Amino acid sequence: MDRKIGIYYAYWADSWDVDFFPYIKKVKILGFDQLEIQAAAVADLDIEKRRDLKREADEQDITLSYGIGLTADNDVSSLHEETRIKGVEFMKRVIKAVSSIDGKMISGTVHSYWPAVPPQGLTDKQAVWDQSIKSMKELVKVAEDHDVILNVEVINRFEQFLLNTSEEAVKYVEQVGSPYCRILLDTFHMNIEEDSIEDAIKRCGPYLSALHIGETNRKPPGCGRMPWLEIKKALDDIQFTGSLVMEPFVLPGGQVGRDIALWRELMPGADLDEEAAKAVRFVRDTLC
Repeated sequence: MDRKIGIYYAYWADSWDVDFFPYIKKVKILGFDQLEIQAAAVADLDIEKRRDLKREADEQDITLSYGIGLTADNDVSSLHEETRIKGVEFMKRVIKAVSSIDGKMISGTVHSYWPAVPPQGLTDKQAVWDQSIKSMKELVKVAEDHDVILNVEVINRFEQFLLNTSEEAVKYVEQVGSPYCRILLDTFHMNIEEDSIEDAIKRCGPYLSALHIGETNRKPPGCGRMPWLEIKKALDDIQFTGSLVMEPFVLPGGQVGRDIALWRELMPGADLDEEAAKAVRFVRDTLC
């Protein structure tokens, strides 16, 4: 099955806020079809810069996709109503910015914030869940108007607490009840939380828009012990036609290394471009 292969720009970066332009040509040369970039940073660009970005991607025949990890001050699941409303307004601006250059989906913690810990003293997350649902029902109206899908990401318990499993994600999107609220799964997080990665993918089948792929320790696909044949079978069973976006993190340092909790080089001495190119070939042979 023909599936696009992408990569998240932060594989090479130590800051979330960078110039995305050089990565477009880089990923084309390395054999990718898609580059995933930071949606919030795109929203901070003026419209001409955004159009230049889209033009460069079109010229290189690279599809742009957009990820986001809302910060605590824009937490749309916050129990503090003022913060929740601020987050909703921020996400509306991001949706409109992505739509302005024909972006079709935003994936990540569109439903909460990241990295996250539960509010002090919280032992039951239902109140936070309810706040998030309230926000998402408002956001999908804007998403529908601008034809942008919002993919909620299922994240392990050590980085987030609201949606940790595929089962919770399905419950969430069904409660929102809009085709513009769908699911992003990630092999790294599934390896921690799911009894069966294959079953998790199948469970999300009707709602799964995108898949982040990487090894159990966040190295690029093909150099670890992730059950790729099991993953391929599940994707084929649900007739998945979305993108496979690598999200490897191997470098310590900067805000990226800190947020990812990476305190050592995972691939010391490696040529990151060469490793990315090898991973593309592996994914094309194994998952496409």
